[in-house]
Amino acid sequence: MQRILLFLSVFFILNSSIAQSIPENFQKAKNELSSKDYWTAINSFKPFLDFEKYGNLANYAAFHTAEAYLLVNQPGQAIEVLRPAYSRNWNKSDELKYLLALGYFQNGQTVDALRIVQQIKNQEVLEKAYNASYEFASKTSPSFLVTNLEEFKTNEGYTAALAFVLQSKSIMTAGEREALKMISESGKNPVIAKDEILDIVVIFPFTSGSSAVSGMASNDFLFELYQGIEMGVEDLKRQGVKVTLQSFDSKRDLKVLSSLLQDPAVNNADVIIGPIYPDESVMVSEFAEAEKIPFIHPLSNLGERFEQLKYSYLFRPSAVTLTKNTVSSLKKQGWGREVAIGYSGTSRDEKMAQDLAAEFAKEGFTVVKNERIDQRSVNSFLQGLGISRGGSAKVDQVILLTDDPAIAQPTFALMESITASVPVVVMDSWLTFNFANFEMLEFPNFYFISNNTLNFGTEEMKQFKNRFYEKYLAYPSLNTLLGSELVYWVSSNTDLKNGLSFRNSLDQNSFQNGRFTFGFNFRNSNNNLYSPILKLENGELIPLN
Repeated sequence: MQRILLFLSVFFILNSSIAQSIPENFQKAKNELSSKDYWTAINSFKPFLDFEKYGNLANYAAFHTAEAYLLVNQPGQAIEVLRPAYSRNWNKSDELKYLLALGYFQNGQTVDALRIVQQIKNQEVLEKAYNASYEFASKTSPSFLVTNLEEFKTNEGYTAALAFVLQSKSIMTAGEREALKMISESGKNPVIAKDEILDIVVIFPFTSGSSAVSGMASNDFLFELYQGIEMGVEDLKRQGVKVTLQSFDSKRDLKVLSSLLQDPAVNNADVIIGPIYPDESVMVSEFAEAEKIPFIHPLSNLGERFEQLKYSYLFRPSAVTLTKNTVSSLKKQGWGREVAIGYSGTSRDEKMAQDLAAEFAKEGFTVVKNERIDQRSVNSFLQGLGISRGGSAKVDQVILLTDDPAIAQPTFALMESITASVPVVVMDSWLTFNFANFEMLEFPNFYFISNNTLNFGTEEMKQFKNRFYEKYLAYPSLNTLLGSELVYWVSSNTDLKNGLSFRNSLDQNSFQNGRFTFGFNFRNSNNNLYSPILKLENGELIPLN
């Protein structure tokens, strides 16, 4: 995406006479701006705005002060700072005009901004000004664009915005058709330069309140997830992909998060990953829909609120998808029509249990039991179904909806101690529990609901684990691998060069093989529709037919 507000983030090289006499405090202000301490930088630059005292250095001070004001969303202040320098003749006047135009654009003074753009002579700066013209003019009304076409018809960004806006309409007025015809007949095919850099922004609640990021434990799930995202980006760079990664700490505070959403890096992202918690996710989802930036929740299965949205996604299958695919798969197996459901107290598991009971009823199944379970009650739940030593199962299959190892451990111990062949369908998280060796059971009766399940047997998985170990002297966790897979999936569906939108790419690609997982299908969906039930066969996980 065009980083129009960050074009001038690399500071001008001062001429040698200025560089030799540059005050120490001016350099300090530049460092503060570079480190994104914008308000401090503004205050540090202010003493240098006195042109009579500092001469040409005051022009640079004005420029950098205005740049900082724009980065904290204060365009009016930026304009006021730039006006005195605008009237002066200096060697960076075109760059200053570009920044002033951005200030006017950001302040809603579109006509003033476009008139400033017309004064720019430097071709490189002018091209970037055209990009900015397109970015802002494309968000205005068709009537505004048509009315002002005569004045700004030489601005290629403006004419491209007009063509885009009019061609997006299903019905055009006579005046709009005439304007579009005039652009076509002019022989100009305005092409806005594409930024082929994939800009990824991560927003996680790394800390809470005043705690420091450095205090996070290495096994914190957010730390692990981000570590994987970082490794995924490194892998892309190794493959020659142009990609940037910027992370922000929401501090589990909606006020902080609201402030972060005003950061230009977030506004110009190609994709936003995170945050995690529902209230934060709702805020970022609303922002993403307004700004048309894909937002991806990396871990949740509860995404029903995203179903009617265009830019908000779950990386994993939703609870509804898990439910439908589970019922569909068990129907195909023909194990029988009687089923029991046990579920933990999490929101996802309670919802899935409720939805499963309804779906099974639609398909002619009988739900013998549908109960909440915990580590103390799970064995009595199973034994009540006849799954006990010498017992005869009263159901054809059991579904246990939980990721809690405290529930899984007594369940596995019971199944290990008795002879029972009834199929037990569990979440794929059970595969990661170190107390469970499913291949040692007399009957291979455990089956796993895929939730972006990792396929540990691939060559790419082995290579990644070796690279990770070389870097961190430890093997990657489940969350780390999912973080890297998420980056792979994002990059596989982002075509900045050809302008194919994320949504269109997902629909076009349909099913995609995963790098570390069994695959994805987001066609006409905001969550991963590919969630088969898996079985272990000769030590290998394979989807049920």
